[in-house]
Amino acid sequence: MNDSLLHIIQTIPEGYSTVLFENKKYGLTKTTFTNGKSYKIYAEELQGTDFISLNYYLTSTSELLKPCEMPAEKVTRFLRGMVI
Repeated sequence: MNDSLLHIIQTIPEGYSTVLFENKKYGLTKTTFTNGKSYKIYAEELQGTDFISLNYYLTSTSELLKPCEMPAEKVTRFLRGMVI
């Protein structure tokens, strides 16, 4: 089983979908840029106030997770724990 963040992000459908995280439903939007070299993900809890926002970049030498105004741990926990 491949649970790298890149693999998880690549399994998320492009565009809008709903996912479950900790028994809560989120509306999630994934946008892919530059032929899969960068991704933007935004998820918003549908019955609450929580949200997840991140950018993920692939460079020639590394992969970069860039959370938007939240800890990387929160983003990572969401990506690893969500059910598509």
